[in-house]
Formats: sequence, C-alpha cells, structure tokens
Amino acid sequence: MRTAQWIARLAGLVIAGGITSSVPAAQLVVGQVAPLTGIDASQGRAYAAGMLLHFNAVNKAGGVNGNTFTLARRDDAGRPDETLSQTRALLAEDKPVVLAGYFGSRNIAQLISAGVFERERIVLVGFRATELNLDAPQLYGVRATLRDELARITAHLATVGITRLGLFHENGSGAAPLIAAAQEAAANAKARIVQTAGYDTGTNRVSAAADAMLQAAPQAIIMIASGGAASNFVEKYRSAGGTAQLFAHSGADIEQMSKRLSEEQMQGIAIAQVTPSPYKMTNRLSKEFNDVAATAGAQDVPISYAMMEGFIAAKVIVEAARRQGTRVTREGFASALDGLESLDLGGYVIGFRPGMRNGSRFVEMTIISGNGRIRQ
Repeated sequence: MRTAQWIARLAGLVIAGGITSSVPAAQLVVGQVAPLTGIDASQGRAYAAGMLLHFNAVNKAGGVNGNTFTLARRDDAGRPDETLSQTRALLAEDKPVVLAGYFGSRNIAQLISAGVFERERIVLVGFRATELNLDAPQLYGVRATLRDELARITAHLATVGITRLGLFHENGSGAAPLIAAAQEAAANAKARIVQTAGYDTGTNRVSAAADAMLQAAPQAIIMIASGGAASNFVEKYRSAGGTAQLFAHSGADIEQMSKRLSEEQMQGIAIAQVTPSPYKMTNRLSKEFNDVAATAGAQDVPISYAMMEGFIAAKVIVEAARRQGTRVTREGFASALDGLESLDLGGYVIGFRPGMRNGSRFVEMTIISGNGRIRQ
C-alpha cells in the first residue's frame, strides 16, 4: 500500500513539473572585445547593438532549447594589446561559450599568435578585418571577404571604362598582400593600379597619401581604410582639387563618414556593402531587422550597416546553439557551424564547411546622392 502511494505521489510530481529529466536551462554568454571608445567606437558599439537586438528578441520568446543569451562586452579602444588582455580577462571571468564582433586585423592576429582560440577551444563568429592572410580554423566570418569587395569594385569600374586606379590603404604587415590582391582584381578587370598610398595604423594622418594621389591623378581611388581615415582623406583630397571617383570598402562605415563630411564632399562616393540595407525592406532579413528594431525602441546608437552585421552574427550564433540541443559547449559550436552549409536568413545565405569559413559572398554597391543619402 505504501509502495502504491509513493508511486502515485511520484507521478503527481512529474505531472506538476516537480521532477524533470531535462538538462537545466543555462544563460549562454557571448563575449565581445571591440572598440567601444576611440576612433572606431561607432562601429564596435553598433555591432554590439545589432547582436543585442536579436539576443533580446530570442530571450523574450523563451530562448532556444531553454537557453537564453547574454552579451559580455569589453573595450579595447582598437588597440591590439588591449584586445589580447581584455579577451583573456573575459574568458577567465565571464566564461563565454563563443566570441563575436571583433575588429581589426592586428587585433585578431594577436589572438591567433598568442594561441588563445586553440588553447581555449573557442570560436569567433563575426569580425571585421582588412588582413587577407588571417587564417585560423576558429574564425567564422559572416560577411564577404575583402577579395570579394575588390573584385566587385573593379568589375563595376570596368563597366564604365575606368582603368587607371589608385589604392589608399592602411600601412603594416598586411599592406603587401592587399596591394597584390588589388592589382590582381584590377588586372582581371583590364585595369591597373597606378598609385598606392598608405596611412599609419591607428591614426588618421593622410596628408601624404592625398598628395600622392593628386600627383598621380588616377581616374578612381579605392579606399581600404577606417571611416575616420577615409573621411580625412576625402576632405583633404577634395579640398585640394582632387576629382577622381572615390570607392570605399565596407569597413569605411558610411554612417561615420556622413557625420564628418559635408553633403557636397560625400556626393558621389561609392561604398561596397556586405549586408542587405538596414534602411530598406529589400528582403525578409531587412524586414525582420527593422521590425525587431522598431519593437525594441530607441537604441544607444543609430541604425547602421554595422548594426545589421551584428544582427546577422547573432542569428548565426543562435542557430548554432539551437543545433546543439540543451547542452551548449565551446566545442559544440565549431561542429554546429561546420554543419551550416546553406543557412538562409531571409535572402542572405550563410554557409560554412570544414576548410571554408567565409560564410558569405554578398557584395553590393551603394552610392551617396546629392542630398547625402544612400542609394543603390
């Protein structure tokens, strides 16, 4: 009799939820070390805001397999040594299961050379860098590569008969392969690079580069530079009478440039973008982004392409977590991401597999109109 009563009581507890065989829900920490202050702070903060938009929406809907997401952020002010020290502190104190939203070629290269990814068995999903030779199996990009951008820009120039090009770039160890890639892309478009000119990493000192371009007089100049450096270059080059068409890669940050330059200086600048527009309902992803942003209300930073990119990175992270079930681990992220061979986020497809970790090849050109607004 006592046995029967005990069984009945146990059944009641199970029905009431008092006993469960599932793994307890967890708060999954996503770690970001990025420039939250300094010359590239607008991009670092916008990327974080984009990730938070999606994480908060997922959490509000109940999470994924019982798990919720939180973003632990630390500021490196764009300095590689700070990226390394802050990442080590983040890993020790916040225990993230995945990293996301890092910025800077030298910053990420520092982590690779220090063996952080390998030792901690953790992956980085979503980053911005201009280094063509960044290579580590733990890096998962959610945007097209710089080679893809260069190919798109030079192909566009070829259609309008522009063949004499200049290249404005950041100096450093990555400059030589960047120049070689630009020359290859130009040659494929039956054009050539007639002048290269650089600026020092972490600065906006561009006067010498502007002077070199004025002397060489290319028909168009490709700018592989930060938003601050690109803005300074445009200002000095245009004020000195430079008339070449100006093309910037996606990392130049059109929103940052529009704050620094007048409408007249911005007019006609073309910028390669590696995500759908955050300003237009061009596909289902853009609509979802705008709907979530509208529901969330005012953000700390304005809507931007960097925010859209952070939103995409967060969607990839959430999907990789979902595929792991209730128990999400650092090692599980790599396996799950390698299985995302064709993930359609709504008109923007991400695909990874072993040996191929650049998830997208989407590039489109945007042009600044006479009133300083973006048009496709």
